[in-house]
Amino acid sequence: MTTEEFRRKKPLMIFLSYFKNHKKLFLIDILCATLIAAIDLTFPLVTRSALYNMLPNQMYKTFFIVMVAMLVSYVLRSFLNYIVAYYGHTFGIRVEADIRKDLFTHMQEMSFDFYDENRTGQLMSRLTTDLFELTELAHHGPEDLLTSVLTIIGALIVMGSIQWQLALVVTVMIPIFLVVIMAMRKSMSKASKAAKQKTGHINQEIESSLSGIRTAKAFANEDVESGRFNAANEIFKTAKREFHKAMGRFHSSMEFFLCSLNVVIVGLGGYYVMKDQMDYVDLITFTLYISSFVTPMRKLSTFSEMFANGFAGLNRFVTIMRTEPTVQDKAGAAPLEDVKGDITVDHVSFAYDGDLAVLHEVSLHVQPGETVAIVGPSGGGKSTLCQLIPRFYDVTTGSISIDGRDVRDVTQRSIHENIGIVQQDVFLFADTIFENIRYGKPDATMEEVIEAAKRAEIYDDIMAMPEKFNTYVGERGTLLSGGQKQRVAIARIFLKNPPILILDEATSALDSVTEAKIQRAFDNLAVGRTTLIIAHRLSTIRSANRIVSIADGVITECGSHEELLQKGGIYAELYRTQNALALEALK
Repeated sequence: MTTEEFRRKKPLMIFLSYFKNHKKLFLIDILCATLIAAIDLTFPLVTRSALYNMLPNQMYKTFFIVMVAMLVSYVLRSFLNYIVAYYGHTFGIRVEADIRKDLFTHMQEMSFDFYDENRTGQLMSRLTTDLFELTELAHHGPEDLLTSVLTIIGALIVMGSIQWQLALVVTVMIPIFLVVIMAMRKSMSKASKAAKQKTGHINQEIESSLSGIRTAKAFANEDVESGRFNAANEIFKTAKREFHKAMGRFHSSMEFFLCSLNVVIVGLGGYYVMKDQMDYVDLITFTLYISSFVTPMRKLSTFSEMFANGFAGLNRFVTIMRTEPTVQDKAGAAPLEDVKGDITVDHVSFAYDGDLAVLHEVSLHVQPGETVAIVGPSGGGKSTLCQLIPRFYDVTTGSISIDGRDVRDVTQRSIHENIGIVQQDVFLFADTIFENIRYGKPDATMEEVIEAAKRAEIYDDIMAMPEKFNTYVGERGTLLSGGQKQRVAIARIFLKNPPILILDEATSALDSVTEAKIQRAFDNLAVGRTTLIIAHRLSTIRSANRIVSIADGVITECGSHEELLQKGGIYAELYRTQNALALEALK
């Protein structure tokens, strides 16, 4: 389904649409549940027949044959319960898996600003806890609702054939109970939604604390983190308080109804017996059917609770699925092919959230194969400009073109395939070195990965490790040094071999010797490619064809290293400052 279809359809219809791919399992589940309900309705009728006909007429053989038949039917009922439990849960899990797949796929399509605004813990909660409760609703919901309704209607029909006045009383009382259920369900649904929001907050706090555990230890702030965890844990303890209150009101109301129904039936039935309008056998049959109401009513109770929980999660799922990515491909957008690397930034302005202006009327033209360094003070807009070129965000005004084609007119995937990015904050997956390097080209051979590692000056380090390329890097690469992580990320780009490179402080975590080696490798890689280098360490950009200085969101200077030194502007000041600091360090 598209985002527009998610917006147009109601949540219940969206939920039911996921049943379509697994309708065979669903029908098996429903058929078996229906047979179980039929068996449950049969026993009181058999009991009535035995008391009316078989025992008084001394039909003992028939009586025992019927009892054996009922025993066999209950053996069948046990088998049907197994089918319902196994295949029903299988059906629910498959529905959950389909929903999770669509949700994850949609999350991957979301733009960078979506992740700027949403915490990882909240999104994890929506991918796990919320969808687990949808599994229970998918499995038990239709089954419990159907069997409960069939059992109640079947019992009312039989009771009506025995004593219509008494059956009428039961029929009047059931809608009253259903009205109470609906009122309670609404309050339970509201409380469940609030509980899920609080639980999502707990998940994000725990995720944050575990991700920052090394920082906490480095600052000896375990007590601070324990305090945060305890605060989150207290929220957890009270997160479902209102939901449990609503659930308690519901269960107490249900128990009152079931108990009072028995009293009413026995009381009125006794009255009709006194008036000779009913006999003891029919009264016993009635009480058996009333007892058979208990299971359906309890199922309806569970269904209401399940529905409240599941729909709270469903609504949170639908909310995300109805959210459009802010950066989308145009209809009929063509792929960017045969890229030469000509980049034109034409009067670009950009503001985060529409009000935090970062760039102002920036214009820049980069020739194919040219290396351009972008320097300037922190917060000046260097990284933002380089995030606009691969279209991680859309410009507020102006345009950015690659080979004369506006990046908004081509597919995002083709842009990303033709641009290689190495950032200062390197992310490695919790996998082996081999798989982390091969991420740059998923179908790469071992020989290609080795060659990329050599060109990134990480090969010798890898071969010195016990497991070599099969070495596990840890969560976010924590088992590697900063320089090793950076070089693994650089090896990915060597493997990807894109026509455009964006190096955002790509050598910042390397020592001077390794940095010099990597710089030579970058110089080789940059030959014939368009390269944008964001750097604070100006010693790494002397070989650039041009140096662009950005401050306060505007380009202040542009020229070669020597030209900018002669101008005596921001670049010259940065250069003198870094040289002075280097000399001071040597002293």
